[in-house]
Amino acid sequence: MMIIIAMLCPGLSFLLRGKIISALFAFILQVVAVFTFVFFGAGFLLWGLLAFWAVSSYNNAQANKRNREMIRAMRSRN
Repeated sequence: MMIIIAMLCPGLSFLLRGKIISALFAFILQVVAVFTFVFFGAGFLLWGLLAFWAVSSYNNAQANKRNREMIRAMRSRN
């Protein structure tokens, strides 16, 4: 579900995950992307980059969470 939110509204996905500074930056870039799309027709490129950033950030956070859990499980065995 978060990946769909990240693709459709990258700033919101950062905000929902507690990344306030990234959310503000993404919201500003979203506004720029909408204006560039309306006036020049090229805003979809910026939106694509924002969506890629949000999805990759989410996937990286999930991988970090899995790694922490794995390390915790390995430490508890010993």
